[in-house]
Amino acid sequence: MSADDFSANNLTLARSVLLEPFGLDEAYLMHTMDDIFTHKVDYADMYFQFTKTEGWSLEDGIVKSGTFNIDKGVGVRAVSGDKTAFSYSDDISLKALRAAASAVRTIGWQGEGIVALPRDMDALDTRSLYLPLDPLETLTAKEKVALLEKVEKLARASDPRIVQVMAGLAAEYDVVLVARSDGKLVADIRPLIRLSVTVIAEEGGRREIGSSGGGGRTGYGYFSDELIRQYVDQAVHSALVMLRAEPAPAGTMTVVLGGGWPGVLLHEAVGHGLEGDFNRKGASAFSGMLGQKVAADNITVIDDGTIAGRRGSLNIDDEGNQTQKNVLIENGVLKSYLMDSLNARLMGMPLTGNGRRQSYAHLPIPRMTNTFMLGGKHDPAEIIASVKKGLYAVNFGGGQVDITSGKFVFSASEAYLIENGKIGAPVKGATLIGNGPDVLKRVSMVGNDLKLDPGIGVCGKEGQSVPVGVGMPTIRLEDVTVGGTV
Repeated sequence: MSADDFSANNLTLARSVLLEPFGLDEAYLMHTMDDIFTHKVDYADMYFQFTKTEGWSLEDGIVKSGTFNIDKGVGVRAVSGDKTAFSYSDDISLKALRAAASAVRTIGWQGEGIVALPRDMDALDTRSLYLPLDPLETLTAKEKVALLEKVEKLARASDPRIVQVMAGLAAEYDVVLVARSDGKLVADIRPLIRLSVTVIAEEGGRREIGSSGGGGRTGYGYFSDELIRQYVDQAVHSALVMLRAEPAPAGTMTVVLGGGWPGVLLHEAVGHGLEGDFNRKGASAFSGMLGQKVAADNITVIDDGTIAGRRGSLNIDDEGNQTQKNVLIENGVLKSYLMDSLNARLMGMPLTGNGRRQSYAHLPIPRMTNTFMLGGKHDPAEIIASVKKGLYAVNFGGGQVDITSGKFVFSASEAYLIENGKIGAPVKGATLIGNGPDVLKRVSMVGNDLKLDPGIGVCGKEGQSVPVGVGMPTIRLEDVTVGGTV
């Protein structure tokens, strides 16, 4: 089936779920747009959404909880200059849509002229980065429990020191329809799955935790026996390593970051600072720096929402624009910001397909999709061998960043000492402290082993959470402040 066929099928399904059961059609949507524009706003859109989610959790061989939820609704937005009026309802009906339109049209008009509305809604072509399937239906309830039990058995059989196992399975089926005042009508059918594994190991009265997991925009069949074994082995390995971890040293030192999930540092310390709203308001450490050198020559950072099946990928963003592959930093030079329609218009910059929202009850704002650093020329083993004394951070836990200053603090959940070019003892309690723009200038070596995370990322901003992807190759950082316990 071609991308055009998927696009047409998505729109047909979205109409059948979000419009037809409530007596709505494109003609009525345009009539509602006319009502909004009686007060001469610049732009308006309606975001219809149907979401079905489930979650299963198993602990100590017992299914401890199971959740199932269905939600639907519509958000109506009107924009005038830099002002936005927004109303939403969990009732999709003629009455609710009229009330929402009445609420948002009260915003004052600040534009330079009235744009005549088109008389018809035209479908906007989209790509097909994932199949429009309902992942909740790809396994029976019995099969879902059996999958979790498999995780439990594999983890417990892997080592006698594993004393507790927790596994979780989650899926989401999302149907969205965007109607815009430029006459475009676009839909997307979005599957999303995730499997999580957490184990606790105990030895000599000491207990440590390890976790792993992954997923993407597909069905539960993605979790093959081989992949489940990989998740379990990673979680068990992390827990057992931490059983023999020593207190982390503190001070300024060379730090090597491993590939894959450590890219969350790039996401937090740099990515948020490149989102359009922060830069329009001058609130980012990167504001006003387009075309300027902001990183070492060997650094290129990409945000790409077009990678098939990835957790952060979307056929369209939540304003109905196609996602893109955006070069943010190229060879150390800042090339672009991430834009939604509002900030792109106000800043006079092109759209990048990064307008995202948590649900119909939220406004779209500039957000990342899959953000990663491109690989370089060095073998990872060569990078480790080049360090006389330092820290090798393989995995990260939580972190915090201040967008305005760029300052960050990240905790390493799995890290090792590097001594005379060799990986040494594991350490516990290491934190990386620094500044986003500054840390990019401290990259002296970039590995050729770019990896994306396994599909676990969730990004929070302004009270909204959305799925994202991160990634990076192995990199060497000079003179990084490490907080430790000794």
